[in-house]
Amino acid sequence: MIKKLVIVLIAVIALQSHAQEGTASPYSFYGIGSLKFKGTVENRSMGGLSIFTDSIHMNLRNPASYVGPNLASYPFNGESRPVKFTIGGSYSSVNLKSDTGSDETSTATFDYFAVSFPMGKFGLGLGLLPYTSVGYKLESINDSGQIGNRYNGEGGVNKAFVGLGYEISKELSIGLDASYNFGNIKNNSIAFVYDGNNEPVQYQSRENNRSDLSGLNFNFGLSYKTMLNEKLQLTSGLTYAPKSSLTSKNTRSFSTVVINATTGQEFAINTIEEDLEAQNLKTTDLTIPSRISIGAGLGAPKKWFVGTEFTFQNTSKFSNPVFDDTNAKFVNSTVVAIGGFYIPDYDSFSKYWKRVVYRAGLHFENTGLEINNETINEFGMSFGLGLPIGGLFSNGNVGLEFGKRGTTKQNLIQENFINLQFSLSLNDRWFQKRKYD
Repeated sequence: MIKKLVIVLIAVIALQSHAQEGTASPYSFYGIGSLKFKGTVENRSMGGLSIFTDSIHMNLRNPASYVGPNLASYPFNGESRPVKFTIGGSYSSVNLKSDTGSDETSTATFDYFAVSFPMGKFGLGLGLLPYTSVGYKLESINDSGQIGNRYNGEGGVNKAFVGLGYEISKELSIGLDASYNFGNIKNNSIAFVYDGNNEPVQYQSRENNRSDLSGLNFNFGLSYKTMLNEKLQLTSGLTYAPKSSLTSKNTRSFSTVVINATTGQEFAINTIEEDLEAQNLKTTDLTIPSRISIGAGLGAPKKWFVGTEFTFQNTSKFSNPVFDDTNAKFVNSTVVAIGGFYIPDYDSFSKYWKRVVYRAGLHFENTGLEINNETINEFGMSFGLGLPIGGLFSNGNVGLEFGKRGTTKQNLIQENFINLQFSLSLNDRWFQKRKYD
């Protein structure tokens, strides 16, 4: 039943996500877009905390989690260990605010699908998720109160990964993810021209850019747990992703367009391709900076946990030779996450809500983007529920996150966001010997 449910969910989400825009952030204009994947719903409901691992949920940010107990402490008569599935999506509502006005927008997206297989002391994990996303439609106003520039962008980078974890001991495990990143980013811009009567000329010029991206990167993980006494457990984790690169195959063209005055729709009359080969920009390499994350926390197993995590990324080393914006630069980014969970009584059979996992957390982030000498920061608070469903320790997860990103200073935009996230964490037994056919 679980396998059939997963197949149905994959088909539905794949159809819905085929033409989706994963973000509506104007800050996705920079680099390769806004970071889309920030962990599973369970992680994000605890402020983005990803150091905790257990036997039921996959932790897609630390490959060391693919091993662990895998419910081995529960009696299955030695017949099999459960395979873990997870799938998630989200809905985001954003208020875009500037010194001159505000606007509302929303997006609904597929966030991830993954599965892990226990293999003795090893664990195999694989999955697919959107990594970054580009989606913006912006207009600037000139001194005459008319449209000065129009910018549009869409696309992003996806990540297909396979990982292997190894259990060194009951307390310590390590792991490695190998990811293939792929996708494309398309953007265009128009600098409006007006005649002597301050009326837009009939034909405008539009610049069109497209980059097709691909490349490999790796993520190393370590997880350590130990009992400090009979009730208190220490949990810690470390992940490190070394510097990597994306190959970018680029095209650029210029179109003469006519714009419908009523709808704003653009119609291309003719298009001329620019020779990027002569500028050594036909194929370029984008640097993806290294990242390290470390955290620790305390808790009582199957009862409560609280922890903190710090992430540093060498974002100042990011480079994209195709696009150079003199008003923006990248600096090193940092994230501090604090969060945890509480379970009233995990094995209560009479009261459902006592078996629910209650999660909460907050995060502070310097995104690494600096525009007009203003650092783009993000702050968020999150809450979540882990709801038991069916049998064999499967559950549905709901998360609510709200916060803000950016500022209205220096003619910039502040995003006030509310994110609603959903996921299923399903466990099933494969290769089980059946007593009856």
